[in-house]
Amino acid sequence: MLEAYAHNYLKNLLKKNSFAWPHNLTLSRLISRSLRRKDRSFIQLETSDMKQSWPGVLVPLCLHSSEVVLVLTTSQRQRLLSFELPRLKLEGLHLSSWEGPMPPTGNQLWLLDHLEFFKAFCEGHLHSKQLIIPEAELLSSRLRDCMSIKVCANHWDSLRRAHPSAASALIKLHERLTRKLFAHATCVDGTVRMDFSETVVLMDLVAVLGHAPSPWPEVVAAIRHGWASWAELDHKLLDWCWNLKPLEPLKDLHIVFERNSLVLLSLTKQNDFFLKQLEPFVGSFDVKVKLGDEFCQHQEPIQLFAPRRQPLPNTEYFAEHLLDQCRRLILGRKGITIILLDDYQLLRQLTSELAAEFGKRVILESTSPETNGVICCQSFWWMNFQDQLPIPEQLILGILPFPSLELPLTAARVDAYKRQGQDWFRDLLLPELLNLLPRLIWPVRKHHGRIAILDGRLRSRSWGERVLQSLEPWTPLERLLPD
Repeated sequence: MLEAYAHNYLKNLLKKNSFAWPHNLTLSRLISRSLRRKDRSFIQLETSDMKQSWPGVLVPLCLHSSEVVLVLTTSQRQRLLSFELPRLKLEGLHLSSWEGPMPPTGNQLWLLDHLEFFKAFCEGHLHSKQLIIPEAELLSSRLRDCMSIKVCANHWDSLRRAHPSAASALIKLHERLTRKLFAHATCVDGTVRMDFSETVVLMDLVAVLGHAPSPWPEVVAAIRHGWASWAELDHKLLDWCWNLKPLEPLKDLHIVFERNSLVLLSLTKQNDFFLKQLEPFVGSFDVKVKLGDEFCQHQEPIQLFAPRRQPLPNTEYFAEHLLDQCRRLILGRKGITIILLDDYQLLRQLTSELAAEFGKRVILESTSPETNGVICCQSFWWMNFQDQLPIPEQLILGILPFPSLELPLTAARVDAYKRQGQDWFRDLLLPELLNLLPRLIWPVRKHHGRIAILDGRLRSRSWGERVLQSLEPWTPLERLLPD
């Protein structure tokens, strides 16, 4: 049996190599079982780092990789090719892999990133494949990014050149949309949501014209499917780019998820929320497993400073409270401090006020801090650049990083939830926050730093308990004392 062979191989490896995660043997048996039975499995890994569980995933694939697709991010693929596979090769285990847009003709494991995965779906290359997808909790957002469409001035030009007879109508339509978008702009170089009523004329015109160059057929299909639609304005050039993204990308790919055997590996602790969002589009699972003990048994508790009776972010004195607490948290620190604040105007104000007191130590979204520097940034910037920064000593969350309703994509998703009569806060915004928080604090937790949350809603709202649970294990830091 595949399970027994994989178990024995990995057991021998574990005798020679002390892999950090103690549940790789069980994981290898689960992966082997799913590969052999071609079933549908959802495996929650009780670990904060996917790197620890690669041996349990890869050893079964060394024994059975035919018709298997592994969907990876760029960084995951780099680690796989440069570290994991050479490590297995030293132990006599060889895993042949295939990269490229066309499926392998042999028994190689097919490696795809999320954009390649979407293209393979569109071209019908995923039929009968077994899918293995790590970090499944991020699958929807990653697919949404690679499915997005961006229409700029050169695309309007190509449409006019393809249909000279309609050039005048297209110019007038573009000018009308331009005037309307800039009239509704609330800030320089901001974004303006485009409603269906603003694009229906364009959709009808493109339909009448017939064949149109890319990406116009995709744009028409996106509008018909109700994708989020917004414009990015450039006030300097008086120009704009049109963005479209799917609200629920899994819905567009539901056929491949419902018909194919698959293994989804998730690191999220919020399984109830995640599965509720996942199953309408992916279908039911034959196996649902939580693998490993609770997080608190494998991690040291992190110090959490979150005083009671803090003001709410919408109060007039919250900015003053934020400045005062950040000043106290920064004072005397010898290492790097990260301050996360997704309200960009308030972030710039806070950065300026802290710089007036602490000088060049304080920087705004820069990867070149001093040894005791203070980096003020938004959460998405921190997620993108945390690997390029020194290990922080503390992380300060000024406001809990809920998805902003000012973002057109979030607003469109919320509207869709409202139309369906769903609780858009507890079924959409709160789960996304709970999924994000452990990833934001992981570098600090791993190196035994501390975190502070200065948002008064954490203690005053009923859902605050869910947020505290997502941060487990932690120990309260009641007072700020010098080292």
